[in-house]
Amino acid sequence: MSTTSTAPGGSLPAPSIAYGPAAAPARPEDVLGHFDRWVRETPAAPAVEDGELSWTYAELAQQAEHVADALRGRVAPGDLVGVCLDRSVALVAVAVGLARLGAVYLPLGPTPGERRLATVTERLGVPCLIGDPGLLPAAYRAGERQALALPTAGANAAGQVTAAFGPAAAAPPAVPEGTFYAVLTSGSTGTPKAVAVGGGSLASMLRGYAERIGSGPGDRHSLLVGVSFDPHVKELWAALTSGAGLSVPPEEVRWDPDALTDWWRRAGVTVAVLPTPLAESVFARPWPALPALRHLVVGGDRLRTWPAPEVTARVHNAYGPAEATVMSTMHALDAGREDTGTPPPIGSPVAGVAVCVTDDEGRIVPRGTPGELRIGGAGLSLGYLDRELTARRFVAPPPGLTGPDAEGGTGIDRVYRTGDRVRMRADGVLEFLGRMDDQVKVSGVRIEPAEVEAAFEHDPRIRRAVVAARTTGEGVVELIAFVQPHPGQEPPATAELVRGVRDWLPAQAVPAVVRQVTDFPLDTNGKVDRAALLAADAPDAAPAPARGEGPRSATEQLVLKVCGEVLGGGTAIGLDGSFRDAGGTSLAAARLLAALEESCGVRLRAPELLRQPDLRGLAALLDARRATATAGV
Repeated sequence: MSTTSTAPGGSLPAPSIAYGPAAAPARPEDVLGHFDRWVRETPAAPAVEDGELSWTYAELAQQAEHVADALRGRVAPGDLVGVCLDRSVALVAVAVGLARLGAVYLPLGPTPGERRLATVTERLGVPCLIGDPGLLPAAYRAGERQALALPTAGANAAGQVTAAFGPAAAAPPAVPEGTFYAVLTSGSTGTPKAVAVGGGSLASMLRGYAERIGSGPGDRHSLLVGVSFDPHVKELWAALTSGAGLSVPPEEVRWDPDALTDWWRRAGVTVAVLPTPLAESVFARPWPALPALRHLVVGGDRLRTWPAPEVTARVHNAYGPAEATVMSTMHALDAGREDTGTPPPIGSPVAGVAVCVTDDEGRIVPRGTPGELRIGGAGLSLGYLDRELTARRFVAPPPGLTGPDAEGGTGIDRVYRTGDRVRMRADGVLEFLGRMDDQVKVSGVRIEPAEVEAAFEHDPRIRRAVVAARTTGEGVVELIAFVQPHPGQEPPATAELVRGVRDWLPAQAVPAVVRQVTDFPLDTNGKVDRAALLAADAPDAAPAPARGEGPRSATEQLVLKVCGEVLGGGTAIGLDGSFRDAGGTSLAAARLLAALEESCGVRLRAPELLRQPDLRGLAALLDARRATATAGV
């Protein structure tokens, strides 16, 4: 990496430009080629492990070939194939099988919401969906189906996997030639954007990643990140292209830091990837003995916490938008040698990547000056499945940005405008400062407030919705929805509204708090004043009274109090209400479990919390556990 801190011949700060190590161009066929190499050389090595279950490289290759054979003739190279599966060997086999066909892997997750799924598939012209047949939209249920003989055992496995073919789209968007996978990101028009990533870009990123962590046969990589979130692509292919194994976790590890570290130990995970909020929850607890874990890669949001000296794994803070193929920069954290009084930096560019920081006019600023991060080089995606949007966000490089190595390299013909505000230190390391627009990150996922607002406005009783973000005292970003019902209509119940928007939104975009308002304050420009809305909804504001009978025991009173504190903002929740319907997210559930353990000494698991129909049931479970513990003394 270029680390010059002064301009040539003078003492002025150098421009905010940095290049990753020079690398030969990656070829689109490299991803599948590296996997095939390990199938030939280590066919009996474990490729996927799920609890006590295990599948070798040879077995995974056979499953992938079955997928390709079943779809051949119906799915052509360049076709988008929506994958509605959770983390499982079936997901991995489908990803490899689609690569064999040259089809485009479009990960949607196991439960994307029926209406959201229908909207996306219709707009993008997705000819095939793969998943549980019971979760497919009506247009695909009525068409031709092909059962896929894939394993149905495992922690998150679907009971049946089917390829379903939908009606031909009238005018689907053009998919760029060479697209390996596509991923959805939040869109300002109320519908998500689709990013197309080429095989060469993915191969380049994987090579840079491997250089940083040194993965190889005998390693076990976690397959933990949610399937609709593009870092899971890095998890999946980083293992398969290096001869390592993938380890599939049970669902509760994504909610419970203790369950997560226990699983790391049991599974012998050596390389783990964590979304930032979950990583911070892990860092907040005593670090357990994890001799196998060598690398812990954190990403998706601004990391505010440095790992304690007791953390034995090498912790890397990674950064990269979907438009730049998951990971553009990376920084190995060393609390003993760096200033821990500031948030951890996002680091320096990986191999083949060039970064620069510009002002509002697109001119490169001196190091130490904040500005917008622009990314170029081998890691750039092919763009959006929207040529006009691609032209706006992928632009010509600013003068001075020449190539991915200090000597000029192969040259850069375009850069991606990230919209992220950063500062480049004198040593070329980047510090993340925040977003430059209205887009926010919640639990590591970029969210466009307009998309969330549109989801509420699908309800005919809602006249308008405004969504804003605030940061809690714990540093957690949460969304608040302010909804205005149509005058003269019975206001819908908050829980009913939340259930409705879940069909349109990814889980991270569902607001933690919903407020009903009669009108919206306006600023001097006549726009909704979000700051005024948030100020009126300050956490110390009195909560609206919750419906239902009050607490009947000390435990019920404790549960009600702790839930209110965790959900924040004076959220009105009664004992007859559900934690999830009140806006409880996976991160909030993890905080609730920790708070209940601290308050009453009982450690519950995430599935136990989620199975309770209301807070009274949760209180009864706590009482039963305490009684059992007392009887056993």
